[in-house]
Amino acid sequence: MKTTASRAWTGRFGLPLVSLASWAARHWLWGANLFSLAYLGFAFLAPVLMATEHYLAGRVIYAAYSLLCHQWPERSYFLFGPQVQYSLAELRLRLGTEVTRYYVGEPALGYKVAICQRCVAMYGVILAVGLLYGLLRRKENGVRPLSWWGVLLLLVPVVIDGGGQLIGLWESTWWVRTITGGLFGVAWVAWVYPYLDEAVEEMLTFMADVPRLEEVSN
Repeated sequence: MKTTASRAWTGRFGLPLVSLASWAARHWLWGANLFSLAYLGFAFLAPVLMATEHYLAGRVIYAAYSLLCHQWPERSYFLFGPQVQYSLAELRLRLGTEVTRYYVGEPALGYKVAICQRCVAMYGVILAVGLLYGLLRRKENGVRPLSWWGVLLLLVPVVIDGGGQLIGLWESTWWVRTITGGLFGVAWVAWVYPYLDEAVEEMLTFMADVPRLEEVSN
């Protein structure tokens, strides 16, 4: 049996925490979309900071994203330069030296986005399809999760292209990386988000059964 002190603690702290968790659960999609927007936004902010001579802030962003993406220049988009992407051969020719993943760019060539082309497409599509999902989920029957076959069909291209590139069978192109990254983004939202909705619905149902303050006090 609960003591008076434990009941008071539950009433003072437990119920507000339940309310906060309930609010966060109801707005999880907003949080997911904001995360995708922020992830993309800061990746594109890095070259903006470099081009405006805020080098320290730009380098900090590149360093943080280097833990999450390989950032190879020949597989990244460039801003504020004559081209939006360069092949490895072009970079070697223009720089006259070997190119490492730590090369972020320079005024003559522009500055690379802090994540690769595939990741740009991936998170861009996750954001776009996530926003679309927010509209479709309001329909009467909601959105059903994508089948396993559908998920595999969308993931096979990125696995083949990324795997072949990783072991050195070929060097992919910017448009192949963009397409395969976009397909991954569609698969992620179409498969994961409906299941998250179901899990949140179950959690909210459970939270609704938590006793109110008056019941706890009694």
